Amino acid sequence: MRRFVDGLAASIVVGMFWLPPTVASADRSRLVAGVVLACLTAAVMALRRRLPAVSPLLAAGATIAGSVLGVCQDPMLAAAWCLYPLAVARADRTRTIVLVLAGLLAALATVAAVPGEGASGAGQRLTLAVAALSVSWLLGTAVGRQIAAAREAERARVHLAVARDVHDVVGHALAVISAEAGVTRSLADASEQELRDTLAGVESHARRALEEMQALVRGLRSEPGAPEGVAGIARLDGLVAATRAAGVGVEARIEVNGPVGDVAGAVAYRIVQESLSNVVRYAAGAACTVELRQDGGEIVVRVRDHGPGAPPAQDGNGSGLQGMRERARLVGGTVTWGNHPGGGFEVHARLPVGSAP
Repeated sequence: MRRFVDGLAASIVVGMFWLPPTVASADRSRLVAGVVLACLTAAVMALRRRLPAVSPLLAAGATIAGSVLGVCQDPMLAAAWCLYPLAVARADRTRTIVLVLAGLLAALATVAAVPGEGASGAGQRLTLAVAALSVSWLLGTAVGRQIAAAREAERARVHLAVARDVHDVVGHALAVISAEAGVTRSLADASEQELRDTLAGVESHARRALEEMQALVRGLRSEPGAPEGVAGIARLDGLVAATRAAGVGVEARIEVNGPVGDVAGAVAYRIVQESLSNVVRYAAGAACTVELRQDGGEIVVRVRDHGPGAPPAQDGNGSGLQGMRERARLVGGTVTWGNHPGGGFEVHARLPVGSAP
């Protein structure tokens, strides 16, 4: 599509401003020179994206040479067309004062180009050329800055997503490892086998966290074969077992009968993971209930512990809880949390079953 637009623009400029004066020329040498310069201008306009730094100079040089020979009436439209990609590429390096001067030149040239008494054709073409080049630079700079802003926003979104994943994966693994080590250390008469079992559990959690981090890196690099839905509903049993090994009594009720999208399953897993990590950190030893079921076209996730609950000043201010909300919002779901009237802390989420990435 871009090549077609560039070719169409080249055809219009050459057809309107080069061919008529070239064909009307009675001098054979000027006719040949006009045809050569016209072909050069058309080629430069068509290839402006491949030669963004050189094409404006080539187009301007061909236009000036053609004007001197009398075979061109182009008011620098070809050069302005080639200048636009350069302005887009260098928008972030263009100072505001340059934009202001370009705007003033464009305005003055536009006013001066209005036909009046005693105005010459060469003078009008010169002012139109200044206006065309200035407007092209201004438009290109504006578009370039919009593109840069969009890229920066996308980069920030990716960084936020990575931060959420790292927080969930590493935070949960460290919380469980710390809890297991603490439970074993509190046993004054722990046997050698119990110590070995604890070390095996620590090794397993660390290996699982490392695998998830490697999968995350492969996904960011878009490597072929990168697993989709690394964390899903099918892995909740292992998550619950690891939490129980950390000393938390977890009662799990997982009732999912229909198909669940990979994205919805991954978000549900992360919500349960962060909720259980918080139980291990802040309600160690308390009983906990994990409920996951389908309600029509939604997945309902409910995690409640029977610990002391969160202090009012800290209720909902954690980065993990905010990460839950961001994940749910990205797939069109909702998450709420707070101290339960019957005691403890509760997280409640509703997610569309067929959530899109």
